[in-house]
Amino acid sequence: MPILDSLVGPIASIIDKIIPDKEARDKAKIELIRLEGSQEMEAIQARLTAIVAEAQSKDPWTSRARPSFLYVIYILLLWALPMGVLAAFRPDTAQDIAKGMNAYLNGLPEPLYALFGTGYLGYTAARQWGKAKGSEK
Repeated sequence: MPILDSLVGPIASIIDKIIPDKEARDKAKIELIRLEGSQEMEAIQARLTAIVAEAQSKDPWTSRARPSFLYVIYILLLWALPMGVLAAFRPDTAQDIAKGMNAYLNGLPEPLYALFGTGYLGYTAARQWGKAKGSEK
């Protein structure tokens, strides 16, 4: 059970940060405590254990895959800055580029977006878990 104890604390901390409404936050924490001994929490623990194992892998391709994927997404989001500047000087060109990017992004399958969300949340939870255990800084 010590792994579960170290898991509940970081998840409660994440709940505090992402849910602004105090009442909703308290409900989420109560649900987390209810799940603590359930099969769902054991499944979450198993997934997080796999994520931590990937992050601690000696293989650089395995340990850096998830963060690298996140960096790609960050670059896509930051691309908005030069596009904004371009739009100020060449609005037609910026609009054509945006239409092309929208067509491309709308063509990507929905499971890829779900994979990103899962990877992002899993990476964040694993980092928080590692910090709580003291194995990461």
